[in-house]
Amino acid sequence: MNTNFSRFRLRSVAAVVASALAATAAWAVEPFTVRDIRVEGLQRVEAGTIFASLPLRVGDTYSDERGSAAIRALFDLGLFKDVRIDVNGNVLVVIVEERPTIADVDFVGTKEFDKAALQKALREVGLTDGRPYDKALADRAEQELKRQYVSRSLYNAQVVTTVTPIERNRVNLTFTVTEGDSARIREVRVVGNKAFSESTLLSLFDQDSGGFMSWYTKSNQYSRSKLNADLETLRSYYITRGYLEFRIDSTQVAISPDRQDLSVTVNITEGEKFVVAGVKFDGNYLGRDEEFKSLVTIKPGEPYNGEQVTETTKAFTDYFGTFGYAFARVQARPEIDRVNNRVTLTLQAEPSRRVYVRRVAVGGNAKTRDEVIRREFRQFEASWYDGDKIKISRDRVDRLGFFTEVNVETQEIPGSPDQVDLVVNVAEKPTGSLQLGAGYSSAEKVALTFGISQENVFGSGNFLGLQVNTSKYNRTLSLTTTDPYFTQDGISRTVSVYHTTTRPYNYSVDGDYQLVNQGASIRFGVPFSEVDTVFFGVGLERYAFDAQSSFAFLTPKSYRDYFQCKTDATGLIISRCEQDSVWGVPLTIGWGRDNRDSALVPTSGRLQRANVELGVGGDMKYLKTSYQYQQFFPISKQYTFAINGEVGYGKAFGGKTFPIFKNFYAGGLGSIRGFEQNSLGPRDAPLLFQTEGAALGGTKKAIFNAELSTPFPGAGNDRTLRLYGFFDVGNVFGSRAEGLTDAQYKAQKKLRASVGLGVSWISPLGPLRLAYAFPIRSQKEVVDPATGLVTIPRDRIQRLQFQIGTSF
Repeated sequence: MNTNFSRFRLRSVAAVVASALAATAAWAVEPFTVRDIRVEGLQRVEAGTIFASLPLRVGDTYSDERGSAAIRALFDLGLFKDVRIDVNGNVLVVIVEERPTIADVDFVGTKEFDKAALQKALREVGLTDGRPYDKALADRAEQELKRQYVSRSLYNAQVVTTVTPIERNRVNLTFTVTEGDSARIREVRVVGNKAFSESTLLSLFDQDSGGFMSWYTKSNQYSRSKLNADLETLRSYYITRGYLEFRIDSTQVAISPDRQDLSVTVNITEGEKFVVAGVKFDGNYLGRDEEFKSLVTIKPGEPYNGEQVTETTKAFTDYFGTFGYAFARVQARPEIDRVNNRVTLTLQAEPSRRVYVRRVAVGGNAKTRDEVIRREFRQFEASWYDGDKIKISRDRVDRLGFFTEVNVETQEIPGSPDQVDLVVNVAEKPTGSLQLGAGYSSAEKVALTFGISQENVFGSGNFLGLQVNTSKYNRTLSLTTTDPYFTQDGISRTVSVYHTTTRPYNYSVDGDYQLVNQGASIRFGVPFSEVDTVFFGVGLERYAFDAQSSFAFLTPKSYRDYFQCKTDATGLIISRCEQDSVWGVPLTIGWGRDNRDSALVPTSGRLQRANVELGVGGDMKYLKTSYQYQQFFPISKQYTFAINGEVGYGKAFGGKTFPIFKNFYAGGLGSIRGFEQNSLGPRDAPLLFQTEGAALGGTKKAIFNAELSTPFPGAGNDRTLRLYGFFDVGNVFGSRAEGLTDAQYKAQKKLRASVGLGVSWISPLGPLRLAYAFPIRSQKEVVDPATGLVTIPRDRIQRLQFQIGTSF
């Protein structure tokens, strides 16, 4: 056979088969020097990819072994479903057949997951648009989809893959899913418990056998991650009550033959209950033993508490960090006396070496400027490492609200044992919003809102917002901008321009009158500490009284008196007002502190607000102050007790009358439930055909609320759906100077109170609060027997109240 014209062909269905059979299936070729290499069959793959992967080059000596190696190398790329090598003289011809490319991945029949979540899951196994299609990869994708459904207790989910060829050697993949019904937890058992009842332990679990609210909570749908969380809760429950050697022996999950029901059995060994005999120190405490002892929360004589041990070791590590010891190690070694069931804890400390921070690097901020993050840092470069300052810095960056994640990592520097770098990694979130909204409340009826805002304009950290609200009683148009670092010291500046229209609350007729408020303000926030900010502001505002109907009998007398409105000879038509508008210059001072664990569903922490408004110029001279205090007490995982107190005081000076539109109001949700919204306090003189006048509010306010929040029956430990009982007491008060009789003055001084039940729900439409109240202290109607006229009106009772807001 003439070797110059000999030709061999190697074919393979799979890379492994090709490599195994290449040597035996090939026609033997005498070694020769390769003069040229050609590639045929390419459509999308670049020829350079072939040449870079071939273990042969022009000028190399070709042999059967090197040909087999070349075929294996090309198959290993995963881009081809067939590879052949032809020899034509001294020329190698590489003939390939490319795998089709995935053009699109779609899902049919998926209800439990949205498509984005499934696409992400498939990307993690390597299947996505633009990748070469591989049957084995598609099979792995099928298994991954089934795994995702198993995580949601859908054990009967079926997945069928359809491959549709399209032009240019591409394919569309369609995964058709038949989800079936999810498997339900039929029973949860805890076996081996002696100290606590099984019902007590099962009440700690978020997963259970279900109840009438399971359609909402889905607590009876098995999830391995939720079960692991429940097991950690169970372990913590025992460890914090002295059971130092508690362990979970096994967890058994049994599924019924029809794959519709599950039973979960947790086998535990409680062990003995241990009491702390004492706490000893060992190691190097930098000569500050007394300072470290003050951080110990472990209490001798009480049952062993794992949370206290963890809290103490963490406090020690953090305290070492404040002195620059970034790599301090603190361990709690128990010395167990099983005869007397006592344990002595030895706190072993090794501060390691002291370091300083060489550099602070920022990563992950594609939009936000570095300076916006760096200016929140209290740990400076070229300074000693300080754990407290780093934690404060991380919290300050997180409170900006621009990021979903903020992590600070400490990196050692090779060759420099006394230096570290800090790397701040952030994950940005969208900070701009365009909002169209609708809301409904029993007082305001339908309210429409529009808002457009950007909390991080051009990555500068500045805020810019436009808000429009409309409702039965209040309409607002406002533009606000905030520069949080107006000065380098962190003083913020907020500028607002607004126009509001307010109709005073009137419960019998809709009088055709309104207050129009126009103004602008500027406010500065001065940080006095890391958690306290005091705000100073000044504004210019104008109030106009628009009695559009001109009928005096439809306009509250208090507003006519304040704006000095005159009537005609009949006393029915308003002829003019001496001051149809007033203007003023309010100065404001405010302070706030909020360390609640959540703004929507708080279970612990405290909220405090204080504000002082002082009218110093124009037609209005007054003082208005308010203070609010909230405290949340976590009784257990299921129960939270909360108190709220609000007080307010207003007074005019300089011979002026206190502006009636600056009054405090009370009644309704957020105040004293069971009474109509803003209906309490002094009332105006009745209008024509009325038995009572409009609520005017008052210059003094005192409110106290107490709530006990519990799980909603059947909802397990779901924090978004809660049942609460409440007690409210308080009122707003006027003064004799406002034209009240002695009887009216005493009546309006009387505190109102109510008790009741309510439901709070973080619904898909927005936060909802519903309350049903029973007034236990209210004002009854008083009638003058001589005239038959109502001298003191009754309180307006509204037992059922709710409020919900939504955006769409």
